[in-house]
Amino acid sequence: MNTVSTTRLALTTLLAGALAACGQAPVTPALASAMAPKPDVPREHLDAVMLGMGCFWGAERRMGALPGVIDVESGYANGEVPGTYSDVLNTERARKLGLTEKRNHAEVVKVVFDTRATNLGAVLAGFWENHDPTQGDRQGNDIGSNYRSAIYTHGDTQLRIAQATKSAFQTALAAEGYGAITTEIQPLTRYIAAEDYHQDYLVKNPDGYCGLGGTGVKFPADALAKLGGTVPTSSGPTAASAPANASPEATAARPARLVGADLDATRQLVVFEAADCAFCAKFRAEVSDGWQSPVAIVHTLDPREPEGWTLEKPLFATPTIVLFENGKEVSRYTGYNGDKARFWQWLGFRLLTEEQRRIAFDSGTERPFTGSHLDETRPGTFVDPISGAPLFRTDTKFESGTGWPSFFQPLPGAVTYHGELSLAGVMTEVRSASSGIHLGHVFHDGPPPTGKRYCINGNVLKFVPDEDVATETATTAEPVTGV
Repeated sequence: MNTVSTTRLALTTLLAGALAACGQAPVTPALASAMAPKPDVPREHLDAVMLGMGCFWGAERRMGALPGVIDVESGYANGEVPGTYSDVLNTERARKLGLTEKRNHAEVVKVVFDTRATNLGAVLAGFWENHDPTQGDRQGNDIGSNYRSAIYTHGDTQLRIAQATKSAFQTALAAEGYGAITTEIQPLTRYIAAEDYHQDYLVKNPDGYCGLGGTGVKFPADALAKLGGTVPTSSGPTAASAPANASPEATAARPARLVGADLDATRQLVVFEAADCAFCAKFRAEVSDGWQSPVAIVHTLDPREPEGWTLEKPLFATPTIVLFENGKEVSRYTGYNGDKARFWQWLGFRLLTEEQRRIAFDSGTERPFTGSHLDETRPGTFVDPISGAPLFRTDTKFESGTGWPSFFQPLPGAVTYHGELSLAGVMTEVRSASSGIHLGHVFHDGPPPTGKRYCINGNVLKFVPDEDVATETATTAEPVTGV
C-alpha cells in the first residue's frame, strides 16, 4: 500500500469515528489515483478538516500548497442526497425549480495535515485568504448551494477554532469594506469522495488558469498566533519547519488597490494575478514582459477592480486579463496556457475594424490600391496593429506596381511562413510572429538584395515615424505594474 493510501485510510478511520459519534453512517471515500506520494505520517500526527470554497478543483490546488498539508481530496459533504457529481448538479437544478427542498452537498476538499508541521488555525487562515466567504451560495461565476463557503469540523475543538477564525477574519474584512461572512460552520455529518476524474483536476487538465481568488485581505497575524501557538520542535521530520501560526502570506502586506484615476481611462488592460500562479508567470514571460501594444497594461495582485471602475462580474481564476474602456469592463480573457495567437485575437477583436479583422483572422486580402500606407515613404517602422511588434522598415519598401505595400525584407524574426499556397510554391503566406495575424504573402520576384517581394495588406500595418519612436518606446515598451 502506498503512502497516499495509508494516509487516506488513516484519515478515513479517524473521520469515521467522528461521524459515528454523531450517529451518522459514513461513506468510505474512494482513493484518488493521481496524487503524488506524500510523507508517511504516523496516525497520531494526522488531522483533517472539510472546506467548501466553491468549485473544488481550484480549492484543491490552493489548499494543497499550504505548508504542512500532506494531502487534499475533492468530495461532497453535509447534504441529504446521493454523493455523485450528477446527483449534486441534478439536485441543484431541482432546488432552483422548486421541485425539492432537500439539502444539497457542498463541494469540499478534505485537507489532511501533519500536526507537527502546522495546525488547524494556520490551515483555516489559508482557507479564508483563498476565497471570498461573503458571497453566499456562490463563488465567482459558480452559483448554487453546492458552491457555498463551508467549514465542516469533527469535535468541539475544531468547531471552536473555526468560529474563532471566522470572527477574526470578519473584523479584517469589515476594515476593508467587505460585508458579512456567509460561511457555513457545522459538524461534519456526511462525506463522500468525489469521482476519480475530479481528483487533482487542474494537475491533469492544465487549462491555463489557477482557479480561485481571495479578497486580498490577509488573516490577522496576531489572531492566528493566539489560536495556534507554535509547533513543538522536538518531533517529526518537519521539526525544523516554520511555526504553525505563520501561514505563508499571513504577515505579508495586502497588495495595493489600483486607482482608476492613475490609469488610461480611454482603454486599459488590467492583468489580475496570484502570487503563486504559474500561468500568470507564463503570461508575463511570453506576452507582457515585452509589451509593445498601443494599449496600456498593468498587473495587480489585488482582485478588486481599480478604484472608481467597474467589473461586470466577479473574478474566478488567475490570470484574468480585463479590458476596460472609460472605466468599465468591456471584455475579459481568462487563463493563459501558451496560446499567444488566441490572446492576441481576443484583443484584436476589440482594437481592429471589421475589415482589419477579416484580413487578420480570416486570411483575407484587401482590394489593390485601397489599403493604407501604399505611398508612405517617411523613415520609420511598420508594426503589428495589435501587439505593436516591429515588422518592416521603410528603407526595405519599394514600389511594386501591384497596389499593395511591398517590401524586400522583414525585420529579423518579425514574421513566420506558412505553406506553399499556389503557383508551384512561389507564393507563401506571411504572418506576424508576435500575434499570428495574417499579413499577406511573399513572392520570389522581388528586387535585390533578397529577390523577394513581401506583398502586405496595408490595413493590418501601423506606421510609426522615426521621430515618434523615442516617445512611443517610453510610453508603451515597458508594461506598467501595480505590484
